[in-house]
Amino acid sequence: MAKLDRLGWADGMSFNSYGVRVGLRVNDNAILKRLMTRLPPGFKPSGARVVNHLYSLTAFANESNGKIRRFNLRYSNLARFARTRDFADLLDRFESHLQLTVAEYAPRHVFVHAGVVGWKGRAIVIPGMSFSGKSTLVAELLRAGATYYSDEYAVIDEHGRVHPYARDLKIRPTESARVERLRPEQLGAGVGSKPLRVGLVVSTNFKDGRRWRPRELTRGKAVLELLANTVAARSQPEMALSFLPKALESARIMKGVRGEASEIVESILARIE
Repeated sequence: MAKLDRLGWADGMSFNSYGVRVGLRVNDNAILKRLMTRLPPGFKPSGARVVNHLYSLTAFANESNGKIRRFNLRYSNLARFARTRDFADLLDRFESHLQLTVAEYAPRHVFVHAGVVGWKGRAIVIPGMSFSGKSTLVAELLRAGATYYSDEYAVIDEHGRVHPYARDLKIRPTESARVERLRPEQLGAGVGSKPLRVGLVVSTNFKDGRRWRPRELTRGKAVLELLANTVAARSQPEMALSFLPKALESARIMKGVRGEASEIVESILARIE
């Protein structure tokens, strides 16, 4: 840390996200403004001088045309987690690492990898890791009139309610394609502002040409489905096993392989009527 401290930091800030205190320092104050666009939804600036996690980032850009001239280095506490010449890659990796850090260490919320939409006052939760197709399904539900909550995490509190985590949707047309960012307004959708009880959990993944024939799961099996996608399942298992069953108290749980997302939207919405 002493070596990092000597690098000469030009600017920095601290903020709170879901109870996790984070510090951020950079070698150029112009970079700080770009990084702030990638902070977690709902973050709150803080004047704290003592933080739980410290990010130290050095980035070198040509101010006249924005091209990267040297390696960008990123440290989380003492560990270097990325080294790249691409400034866009710097932003993406910082955002991803920071979100996982908050999800792992949040003291009063459980973060489940999932897409979430609101429908008639209830939440539809779609658990799944990257490339499972959850963002694509969320986008189709928004086009059908659902309210946007998240395409990355279902943020669950001690009462089992799901809170908004409304960042831009990340849609990847193919596995090899670059991620496209979409605002929910571009899909004609509003953004949720209050926590919801879960009405339906849809555990599914995409397979080309498959027909949607879901089966209903018991609550116990559904807890395991959510637990398998919970970021802090190992670091905070007691909290996860306390919050997740509460989230499923009044929910239906469906599981099955699907084809195109647009083909199953009507079926999903009908199950939460």
